Amino acid sequence: MAFTAQHAIAPATVVRGPGALHLALDRLVSLGRRPLLLGRSASTEPLRQQLAASLQARGVCPLPGRLRWDCCEEDLASLAEDLGREGCDAVIALGGGKVLDAGKLLAHRHQLPCATVPGSAATCAGWTALANLYTPQGAFRGDVALDRCPSLLVFDHDLIRQAPPRTLASGIADAMAKWYEASVSSGASDDGLVQQAVQMARTLRDQLLLEGEQAMADPDAEAWVRVAEASGLTAGLIGGIGGARCRTVAAHAVHNGLTQLQASHGHLHGEKVGFGILVQLRLEEQIGGSQLAAQARRQLLPFFRALGLPLSLADLGLGRASLEELQSVCAFACREGSDLHHLPFRLEPAELLMALVSTTSERQPA
Repeated sequence: MAFTAQHAIAPATVVRGPGALHLALDRLVSLGRRPLLLGRSASTEPLRQQLAASLQARGVCPLPGRLRWDCCEEDLASLAEDLGREGCDAVIALGGGKVLDAGKLLAHRHQLPCATVPGSAATCAGWTALANLYTPQGAFRGDVALDRCPSLLVFDHDLIRQAPPRTLASGIADAMAKWYEASVSSGASDDGLVQQAVQMARTLRDQLLLEGEQAMADPDAEAWVRVAEASGLTAGLIGGIGGARCRTVAAHAVHNGLTQLQASHGHLHGEKVGFGILVQLRLEEQIGGSQLAAQARRQLLPFFRALGLPLSLADLGLGRASLEELQSVCAFACREGSDLHHLPFRLEPAELLMALVSTTSERQPA
């Protein structure tokens, strides 16, 4: 192999299963005596209070912290002041993907141990050595590679089951993007780890196609466990093993562009990524001439529909978006340095706009 690669593959410890948060208390205590306990939503506030009380009973004095917006520099600056003023020696992030990203990024910048406690299986943010940055208004700015994955990941099935079903559908779509993007971005790599990561992504996709609907229908089924862990854990592992050669491509670039429009902000990360997969496959068919991509899109449409995932711009709240707004989405997605340029062909914003519109027009009623 003609290059040297550095991989942040996995959290140092993963505690998973029913009651995992209670089982992980001793490990959380070992991270530090004055951790920042970070969250955002009102729905997780009681759980954060309960966790704080459990830590206090063990001699730990957590500092409550709350994101006002998304994972943005304005929030991070305020939290960094709290960290320094209070002498925090660890970060515990409990909540959705943006909370987990903010916790990881704070810990990275201040060289502190970090624990992530996902509140849903909507993304694999609890696993990865990566954080996405947004503006306070929720528009994607860029991503930041971190030195390492979290010191501890607590994936509590009881907690995850309390999340709205929509979050699991979002996680399924986000996890499925691993195959559709990594199989493109890896190219003809002769790196064994990259090859294995891509094959893992294909196995992940197949499992989600096979069991996704059952998992959504019955949270008490074993299929739910496999699908939730596939979305929240395995997807992150694939990115860790594959490293930079298993990158995001057009599906996530479309997500990033869509976030520039305020009207899309009511939809979850994976919902926008799932639509982005359909757009990427449309591009591969229309510009790359891939009939396999056309077949894959036809396979995904009924599956995404069954999960209640958005299949059109209208589904994403953008049915009345102006031409200028959609052009701004495409310009951002096609900007220099965008992951979209990992496609094996050159793409212009006008071509992406055509794919956005044609993907939307093929939506069929349930």
